[in-house]
Amino acid sequence: MKPQLRLDAQLCFALYAASRAMTQAYQPLLAPLGLTYPQYLAMLVLWECDGISVKAMGERLQLDSGTLTPLLKRLEAAGLLQRRRSSEDERSVLLHLTAAGAALEELAASIPATLLCRHGGSDDGDQRAQLRDTLQLLTRRLQRPPGS
Repeated sequence: MKPQLRLDAQLCFALYAASRAMTQAYQPLLAPLGLTYPQYLAMLVLWECDGISVKAMGERLQLDSGTLTPLLKRLEAAGLLQRRRSSEDERSVLLHLTAAGAALEELAASIPATLLCRHGGSDDGDQRAQLRDTLQLLTRRLQRPPGS
């Protein structure tokens, strides 16, 4: 077997496995809030920017509308957000937190630290920031058209 084709040699597999493990680690923390991991990510965006457009939400989460729309409908059905047409541009749909959605932020505030403690991570913010920055750079590079 060619060494470059071994599964353990693949960066893509290491990222895939880490992503799955991260999502699974969040599940027990999000269950009491009634959120899935993708819903949690959407709520993070809304807590940052209440009134964001669906289009901008999709860009922030790097999700297409076919994936994002059902997720937002479930959050709306749960009473956490409202979707409203923009008064300036009827083609644009804006997302607004409900009182319940805003209140959920307080309950979610301890999740990042709890996750870190439960899984034996150090509280080295510099190391986490460096890893995050490296992954964001990798994402930007992979999203560039080939040869650019």
